[in-house]
Amino acid sequence: MLKITVSGQDSSRRVIKLEGKLLSDWIDEVRCLFLDVDECLSPGLDLSELTFVDREGAELLQQLLRQGVRIESCSPFVAELLGLDREPNP
Repeated sequence: MLKITVSGQDSSRRVIKLEGKLLSDWIDEVRCLFLDVDECLSPGLDLSELTFVDREGAELLQQLLRQGVRIESCSPFVAELLGLDREPNP
């Protein structure tokens, strides 16, 4: 199961939080959230509660990163999966 929460649609940036498992069944739904992004909104992803990502999900996340989507927060699992450098928490 994947829970999707969208916040900040009326502010200068929009953050989409994904919780649970990002599986191939949910790829199209997540992709649609980024299709018509307003130019003035900086899309971001909160992946801190994402517990599993299959191959197709990882490919989607990498594609979104290449398109300029920011990762606001993510778990060590997702950071490792995507090859992200994680800064140590203070």
